[in-house]
Amino acid sequence: MDATATPPSLLGLTTYLLSRTGRTARGLLITRLTARGQRLWHMAVLAALADFGPQVQRELAERLAIDPSDMVKLLDELARAGQVERARSTADRRRVQVSLTPAGQRALEELQAEAAAVQDEVLAPLTAEERAQLHALLLRVHAAGR
Repeated sequence: MDATATPPSLLGLTTYLLSRTGRTARGLLITRLTARGQRLWHMAVLAALADFGPQVQRELAERLAIDPSDMVKLLDELARAGQVERARSTADRRRVQVSLTPAGQRALEELQAEAAAVQDEVLAPLTAEERAQLHALLLRVHAAGR
């Protein structure tokens, strides 16, 4: 008997397969990001700023479901790297506005290239059409809010 074989009853669960595949992909991505001195949360913050523009720090934390104190630490790290800038809001001095710097945009592009390489590696068994179909199906599941 193969001690490393996955129980067939688990292979019959799509949610199990999603979890295992996600874990593998996440591990590969974390390895690549760590080699660049970055973390997945850094990439998430940079992506949110690139996609939605400058944001108030608290709203950014809410958008990404990150504890506000953890967001401060992430932004401290990104600011030290010159990838984000923080400034007091002119409308409300209690609020901190966060924006992406050109260095942050370049870093994000590099991290996205790493993510695309991991995606290509993980999805290598699928054709381009199958990848597009999988992506569309996962978007539907994601949009359902579960």
